[in-house]
Amino acid sequence: MEEPVRQTFWNVPHWAEIAQYAGGGLAVIIFLYGLWRHIKRWKSGRSEKLEGTFGHRLTLLVKYGLFQGRLSNDAQSLLMHLFIFWGMAVLALATAIATVDWDVAHLLFDYQFLKGNFYLVYELGADLFGLFLVIGLCIAVIRRYIQRPEKLATENPPTFKIDSGALLLMLLGIAITGFIVEALRLASMKPDWAEWAFIGYALSGLFGAMSIDSIEASHFVFWSAHAVLSFVFIAAIPYSKAFHMVSSAVSVYTGNNIPPGRVSEDNEEGVVGITDFTWRQLIQFDGCTWCGRCQDVCPAHAAGWRLSPKNVVLKLNAESGRSAGSSKPENKSDNGGTPEGLGDVVSAEELWGCTTCAACENECPVFIQQPRALIDMRRHLVIEGELGDTLGEVLMKITRYGNSFGQSDRARSKWTQGLDFKLKDARKEAVEYLWFVGDYASYDARVQEVSRAVARLFHAAGLDFGILNESEKGTGNDIRRVGEEGLFDMLREKNLKALSKAKYKKIVTTDPHTYNALKNDYARDMDGVEVVHYTEVLEQLVSERKLEPSRPLNAKVTFHDPCYLGRYNGVYASPRKVLRALGAEVAEMPRTREHSFCCGAGGGRIWMEDSPDTKERPADSRIREAAAVSGVQVLAVACPKDLVMFQDAAKTTGFEDKIAVKDIAQLFLETLNQEVKDEQ
Repeated sequence: MEEPVRQTFWNVPHWAEIAQYAGGGLAVIIFLYGLWRHIKRWKSGRSEKLEGTFGHRLTLLVKYGLFQGRLSNDAQSLLMHLFIFWGMAVLALATAIATVDWDVAHLLFDYQFLKGNFYLVYELGADLFGLFLVIGLCIAVIRRYIQRPEKLATENPPTFKIDSGALLLMLLGIAITGFIVEALRLASMKPDWAEWAFIGYALSGLFGAMSIDSIEASHFVFWSAHAVLSFVFIAAIPYSKAFHMVSSAVSVYTGNNIPPGRVSEDNEEGVVGITDFTWRQLIQFDGCTWCGRCQDVCPAHAAGWRLSPKNVVLKLNAESGRSAGSSKPENKSDNGGTPEGLGDVVSAEELWGCTTCAACENECPVFIQQPRALIDMRRHLVIEGELGDTLGEVLMKITRYGNSFGQSDRARSKWTQGLDFKLKDARKEAVEYLWFVGDYASYDARVQEVSRAVARLFHAAGLDFGILNESEKGTGNDIRRVGEEGLFDMLREKNLKALSKAKYKKIVTTDPHTYNALKNDYARDMDGVEVVHYTEVLEQLVSERKLEPSRPLNAKVTFHDPCYLGRYNGVYASPRKVLRALGAEVAEMPRTREHSFCCGAGGGRIWMEDSPDTKERPADSRIREAAAVSGVQVLAVACPKDLVMFQDAAKTTGFEDKIAVKDIAQLFLETLNQEVKDEQ
């Protein structure tokens, strides 16, 4: 048997070889020019420090770039992307190996390494991954043109003319013509090892009845078509959606490593023009894959509001492309933006629709930080006074009184009057736990009941805790995410001053929004003070047997993960452990833990009016989801805003009699002995 060896340029005239090198060189030049244009766009953004080690970033790139780690909950999408990516990657590698084999080893040293068993494995691998590519492309065609999920639709015209359909056809053309070229070669040569190239071998039977001249003529036609399609695709990458193969990888590698709950301070004065975003953000906009996963989980989009995180990113990227492609000199404002700003690109209605729940950021396969961009643009709206009546009134109340209820400082600890024991004043005596109560837990009548329940639980366990009374102000978590940096700084300064005068070891809070601000936004000024959620304290007290239920709860409960406790800070286990310790059967909703669906209160939305286009408020949708869990009697919450939002939603949806909305502290109190309960 003749030794297998790669027959490079079989049946290809010399002039065609030269034409291939010329065409390939031209394609690479066009590609590099396009790449330079993108890099130039990225560099037009503001400076931002690249954090994290090379090793950590490389790990992220491998896990989320090469193996699509964030698509694990969507089997079809994961399979499609893996087959297309690895099919293209391996075939590109195979082409590179063949080029080295012929242009270096053969021409310079009269030697070929693509022969023998190594060549057989090479042919097998190339055919296998070529098949993967075709399967992946077929899945993509089915998804986009037959299944047509709503998340793949976009209202924004692309910044290029080569759309998804053209790219899919081009890639299918490259793969299919490659297989046909191989099949025609095998049909003519009939080598003993042909079965190793199993796709080409299977197709070669289709040409068995053709004459050798016809086979060779057809081979050259398809070889030429394959080469032209390949070069056109390479040249088109920077000018089409296909560029996300490059920009998405860069976006993952340069992903921001600051804690997810901490707002970036790079654009505190707000974004006016596209170049006011940082270079990292411009890379993220360019890295968008149009997959719509962010839109799919967005509570604002689900409610029927104008906001679509995907469309915002695409519009910003289109604006970046227009800005870079403009031949007119850019008349920049003092902070680097154009005077007209981005108001014609992203509307105020879109910006105010965001609940800052971070579900979009959590789902994005290429690490785009959509909430960060929205907050940056909100900051400019705040400076311009484009707030709307209700939000403007709330901000005025907070400025004057330090809380969103417009209540006096002296009324902040009025909720404690229902207790038959006195809480320590952490300003006057040392405590182990300083309880930072928060606005809603202090002033809202429904949440005050929860605050008293928590106090009774802590007291029954013998916990050493105290509060700041009237010295406490709202932490400004949602104020900052509204975009009011000046007011947030004022609140932080006042709270830090009060904390500096108190004596404590740890801070505990019942409010995830307060928890997030203290843990992340105040971190640089807190000297490493540990901040914990009250469910974490309850879990510890139960494990230490300092707080034990007297009777089991005997109820089927589902738990809603608050955005600022779960997605932002990773606290998932403690609330569930406490519920199970009470004897409750915990049944999960379809969207749970990091995929929890927002109640709609965050990012200042609780202070804003619903859009006239509202189909169903996020809290209403969530109540329906909880009520649909078989046998569930209670929706347990661990956030004051969740309690308010879901109790209202239970009434408006008619589920008030079917499912009770209760805080974990209220449920815990129900299981304690009569003596503790009598204190209510």
